[in-house]
Amino acid sequence: MFDLTGKTALVTGGNGGIGLAMARGLAQAGAMVVVAGRDAAKSASAVQALLGEGLKADAVEADVTKEASVAALVAEVLRRHGALNILVNNAGTNIRRAPAYGASKGGVVQLTRSLATAWAPDGIQANAVLPGWIDTELTRKARDQVQGLHERVLGRTPAGRWGAPADLAGIAVFLASSASDFITGTAIPVDGGYSIS
Repeated sequence: MFDLTGKTALVTGGNGGIGLAMARGLAQAGAMVVVAGRDAAKSASAVQALLGEGLKADAVEADVTKEASVAALVAEVLRRHGALNILVNNAGTNIRRAPAYGASKGGVVQLTRSLATAWAPDGIQANAVLPGWIDTELTRKARDQVQGLHERVLGRTPAGRWGAPADLAGIAVFLASSASDFITGTAIPVDGGYSIS
């Protein structure tokens, strides 16, 4: 049910943090994983780590903020691997202005719902994963810059800890597998209960 053998998965921002953890999970489930990012050296390092674990991985340099780069990325994945079955849009950022950041996140959820409705007749699912406070390079920078952030996150998170990137691997595998065939247009928090407290 969770076997992804024979599938090709593209993970943007897959060369570190949450993206690399999800790429690793997908590869452990049998997928050929293509990590995409702007930093070719970082992507090559991520691929070497995955290959060193006996997993199938490849890298393509891409900048998802540029439409032509995204088109070239998809074309290259198809050229190298013949198919693209799983897409994880994970490229992350840390925006200092809370209103703009919040609006962008809300927009992603609504876009996910719209895509799910439009693509369901073609058998394509679209779902959103909503990570909570995950211990990554980006959030470590935020902790260094925002006094008391660490304590506030711990105080509001019922699980009593920051998430680890690996906490996102299971949901990525689930949503990419046949186990989720009747799930589309949903947004799933992976946040240790932060969003309900």
